[in-house]
Amino acid sequence: MSIPEELKAMKIRSVLATDCGSTTTKAILIELQEDSYRLVVRGEAPTTVEAPFEDVTRGVLNAVMEVEELAGRKILDGETIITPQKGEEGVDIYVSTSSAGGGLQMMVTGVVKTMTGESAERAALGAGAIVMDIIASNDGRLPHEKIKRIRALRPDMILLSGGIDGGAVSHVVELAEIIGAADPKARLGASYSMPVIYAGNQEARDLIRERLEEKTALTVTDNIRPTMERENLMPARHAIHDLFMEHVMAHAPGYKKLMAWTPIPVMPTPGAVGSIIHTIAKREDIQVVGVDIGGATTDVFSVFEEIFNRTVSANLGMSYSVSNVLAEAGIENVMRWVPFDLEAGDIRNRIKNKMIRPTTIPHSLQELIIEQALAREALRLAFEQHKSLAVGLKGVQQERTISDTFEQTATGETLIDLMALDLLVGSGGALSHAPRRVQSAMMMLDAFVPEGVTELAVDSIFMMPQLGVLAEVDNDSARKAATDVFIKDCMIRLGTAVAAVGQAKEGAKCMKVSVALPDGQQEAFDLPFGSMRRIDLAVDQKAEVTVEPAGGFDVGAGKGRSLTRKLNGGVVGLIFDARGRRPFALPSEPQARVAKLAEWAAAMGLYPKDLKSLTAVAEEATK
Repeated sequence: MSIPEELKAMKIRSVLATDCGSTTTKAILIELQEDSYRLVVRGEAPTTVEAPFEDVTRGVLNAVMEVEELAGRKILDGETIITPQKGEEGVDIYVSTSSAGGGLQMMVTGVVKTMTGESAERAALGAGAIVMDIIASNDGRLPHEKIKRIRALRPDMILLSGGIDGGAVSHVVELAEIIGAADPKARLGASYSMPVIYAGNQEARDLIRERLEEKTALTVTDNIRPTMERENLMPARHAIHDLFMEHVMAHAPGYKKLMAWTPIPVMPTPGAVGSIIHTIAKREDIQVVGVDIGGATTDVFSVFEEIFNRTVSANLGMSYSVSNVLAEAGIENVMRWVPFDLEAGDIRNRIKNKMIRPTTIPHSLQELIIEQALAREALRLAFEQHKSLAVGLKGVQQERTISDTFEQTATGETLIDLMALDLLVGSGGALSHAPRRVQSAMMMLDAFVPEGVTELAVDSIFMMPQLGVLAEVDNDSARKAATDVFIKDCMIRLGTAVAAVGQAKEGAKCMKVSVALPDGQQEAFDLPFGSMRRIDLAVDQKAEVTVEPAGGFDVGAGKGRSLTRKLNGGVVGLIFDARGRRPFALPSEPQARVAKLAEWAAAMGLYPKDLKSLTAVAEEATK
């Protein structure tokens, strides 16, 4: 991300970063301490983008004032952030992200839905947008239906793509004519032109300009699919960011003032989270999956084979969208994670109460168990959607007519390889603020069902957006600050999970485990199919682990082959998962299911040891 020349070589000593969320504005202060950067304090305040304030900077100032008070140092001069740092006052750089006002909402187009349409969707998602719909020449809708859809949704901007360079131009021009006929009005105001980005066949640029330049705020950039075999998403993503600032954020209450405070463009919050995930994967040379489960949406990020993907499930969240989770997952899938029986009507009433009172938190163990059951399903469904979109390119480069191209709908293979996954990172209230960290680990294991050896971590206090925008700054010390704080303060390492993949009868031999602990002690045990075990191992400790799977089971070295590795500990420790089935198939008989869930809860230590039995909790829940 470009910055003023004088900042590029600056040795940054302190950073103030804010994230303007839909309900809360968070501010963090980072300082250089000896040879590394560390989080000093964090403050937060309600976001003020709506009435009666209608000025996002009021919430920013309130959050920064809390940081000032906690840090015991002056950062503000009236309503101005002091930059650069002067002595002990002010900060060297201020950056911000935002998803206030519903974030960035886009529509995308492509000639072939499963080819250029999906490439356009990946470009928009990677830039931090919510994709409201994909309009494609072969999507089965008539032109008037597409026009009506564009007018009804009123997106913030449209990404128009289609065709490879040098290919046919007629279909992408028809898409442009549909957008022109719709004459869409943007969500944040009808007084300015709809931003449209053209990132399609370069041969059609002049024709696209003829049809859209006078009706829309048209930007032309490089083709996102110059050939069948190659995607080129970054130019379109940069154009989306620029237009987001120029057209969308500029019309939101108080954002012009906010943009004047920072030399760095304000990034959409999801785009910033994706940036830090991508940065860590590249820095550590690992395969990563990250998830941010919010009140209205669940974002999933992945980096496999150096390819970054992001998806947003706009109807899967834990407060405003919680009823959608129930509707999409089904009551049976939610109830399978609850170790007691409740009437379906009772469950629905509890969930609808959460939807109409979205800021409430569980006040009893029963409510917590139900909410975490819903979280498992929201995460599972969001990850399934992500796997379907994080795929290799579809179609092949051949001399064909456009009608032949429409028949090239063979689905690309998913890039998500759970056996190759090195790190799984969770964020969002359900994961970051679970009463016990082991509950976060269990939710991720149940929802993502990782295979082989996988490290687990959570974002401690929602810092990933601020660190993501900082990682994009064209300054070496800014990037170092982002990675230092992410590793040392943001990411809480839960530990390492070892999961065997395979199938057997309940209780049959699954794997034999030998653990050499740092204090010289040895632990050896057999783990039968369908069971779990946890061993304490601190965050800064490693243990050499040998796992010998039974024939037909794989823990990362191949079926039946033993694996020896040094594994990292964490606040949860080492987890050995012999449940095998992918996906899990819990017992269908209610009593057996409850017994199995209680067995796993006891093995993992999900609840305090002095807690009354889950049977008693169940009895209380059904009163």
